[in-house]
Amino acid sequence: MVSLGGRIEAVVARGFDGPLPETEGLPRYVAPLPEWLENVGLRLAWPIALVNLVGTLFGFWYYAGRPTDLAPPLVEGQLGAAPPLAYPLIPDSPVATMFIGLSFAAWRLDWNTEWLHALAFFGCIKLGLWTPYVQLIVNGPAGIATWLYWFLILSHLAMAVEAFLIHRYASFSVPAVAVAAGWYGFNDVVDYFVPVLEGPHHTVLRAEVVAGGLDHTLPAHDLAAGWAVVLTLVATFLALATRAEKLKRGG
Repeated sequence: MVSLGGRIEAVVARGFDGPLPETEGLPRYVAPLPEWLENVGLRLAWPIALVNLVGTLFGFWYYAGRPTDLAPPLVEGQLGAAPPLAYPLIPDSPVATMFIGLSFAAWRLDWNTEWLHALAFFGCIKLGLWTPYVQLIVNGPAGIATWLYWFLILSHLAMAVEAFLIHRYASFSVPAVAVAAGWYGFNDVVDYFVPVLEGPHHTVLRAEVVAGGLDHTLPAHDLAAGWAVVLTLVATFLALATRAEKLKRGG
């Protein structure tokens, strides 16, 4: 009897047919998704890429154009309150959705962009798990519309799921992992520990809002920073472990 997942895959395959990368029998700790879900995600690579790139535009609106009720210094948005040189360091989630959207597109176009695939993997693991933690544990639902609160949580969890499609078409070469670890490690430093360009540059935490501005000495800052560093380490481990498991299997 065909499973529900198999039936879903068959329906999707009728509209999005084409060859897929072979499965390599990787262990669950680096490839936790069932094969049918990987296949569905890869068949829908173009629609998913488009959704992610639209999400990138939404994210830049969130950081730059969304009216804010957090604190007077942010009435012009977090990007508007920062110098232009700091712009690449601030909208972490929109940059991550840009990486995954471009990664899917590059794979479909058969472009050799291992560094991009590694950046997409790191970004989706890190921001996909950092944002729900911050919203649920650090910020809470106060000070934000209910629909936006849950949209942020669920959409970012979907990013974490997307990360585990990438191993099917990427090799996670050591230089590519080094690029991704370097970029996200650098982000951790300037987001939380060494202010540059009028930083810190992490996403504004509602739990840091005090009368007249933001207080980065509150425990919320340390909780967000600690989880960010942990996730950078987790992404580095998973990427290198994926490569090691591929090499064991001759990939």
